[in-house]
Amino acid sequence: MTNITGILSGIGLRRAIGQALAALLIAALALPAMGMSIKERNQLDLSKYTVNDPNASYFDVPARMKLLQQTENPMLLTQVEELSTGPSCQQLLAIPPLDTKIRIPGFYPSPKAWRKISGPLFQFEKAVAKLAGAYVTSGDVYYGRCMIRFLDKWARHDALLNFYYESSQPQAWFSTESMIFSAAEAYSVVRPAVKGMDAEKQRVDQWLKDLAYKHKAIPGQPNNSCCNNHFYRRALYASMVGVLTDDDELFRFGVSAIYSALHDLTKEGALPLEMKRGRRASHYQNYALLYLIPNLQIVSRQGYDVFNLEVDGHTIKDAVNFAIDILEDPDALGDLAPHEQYKGFLKDDQYLAWMEIYLSHFDEPRLEPFLRTMRPIENRGAGGYVTLYFMDPAAQQQAFTAAQKRRARASRDQE
Repeated sequence: MTNITGILSGIGLRRAIGQALAALLIAALALPAMGMSIKERNQLDLSKYTVNDPNASYFDVPARMKLLQQTENPMLLTQVEELSTGPSCQQLLAIPPLDTKIRIPGFYPSPKAWRKISGPLFQFEKAVAKLAGAYVTSGDVYYGRCMIRFLDKWARHDALLNFYYESSQPQAWFSTESMIFSAAEAYSVVRPAVKGMDAEKQRVDQWLKDLAYKHKAIPGQPNNSCCNNHFYRRALYASMVGVLTDDDELFRFGVSAIYSALHDLTKEGALPLEMKRGRRASHYQNYALLYLIPNLQIVSRQGYDVFNLEVDGHTIKDAVNFAIDILEDPDALGDLAPHEQYKGFLKDDQYLAWMEIYLSHFDEPRLEPFLRTMRPIENRGAGGYVTLYFMDPAAQQQAFTAAQKRRARASRDQE
């Protein structure tokens, strides 16, 4: 066997070792940094962030209701007509609360089983979203009172508090986080308009608070659910429940996700923990924004200019610009992830909900092509009927027909 060490001279050996170490260092520097740790997050001084208005929903409900009463936009008027006759309260009250242990299989290993078992969870989220939409479009406080009765029934059964969690089986934990913020956001829309029902409101408030604290007590896995899109989902309910219950600790937990995300951004604007998803990196950069942007919206409604917040030289615009870049051209990923990217999520309007909220703050023409073919946009958890609640009536007059949507998707797939 050849003795390579013996062949090399002393100087050559040192040069070879030096070159190898340099190559390793360059490779290490090229890798995206991991996320802000929980310890670093807990050291953030967020004392200036306090709840200023517990009755402020995630959008200005009275102002939007007034706009919808005056608008001549055909697409918005169609939504108003469809939603103003809301669901039957008696039927909703007949839905049994989930008060037994919730255990759900993982989505990727078992998508069919996940969908089947998740049915009651989706039913809950759709119910509260529809009630909020019915109140906004009709102005009938009946739907607000129904919302409180519905949530109070779940509160009296301690629903959702008993979920199975192991680090290797976190799906029930993931799924219930969605239910908390869907309930909190919808409840925030109607609560200020409902007079009386003080005992019911107090029970719902306390239930949401108990859910939030129990749920967020699980820290998640390092460089994974502790700090990635699942953390942003937990932050979303924490901000909204914090507002509703005038709880600064919960509110600041929500704010900490904004600081964490901006801190983590690469020079390109990528979220490193989402880039780890390989062929789904684009999907998860977008998915992270699906929760970060509504969180920013909730915090901004408390009087904080977080849409322009800068952390370590980055603002949320950097993450958004990078998301658009890689959706338009996967080559923009560079060395961060494979350029063959899954784009199926762009055919599902719920994943575009954040864009509607973002456009209510910034003029970003590159987002319009994604939204135009999919409006009206709805996400039962992250914002509800976001086109109805946020779209500038001048942005688009008519929704695309099913045939137009199919042609637009086919054209986009060929690009």
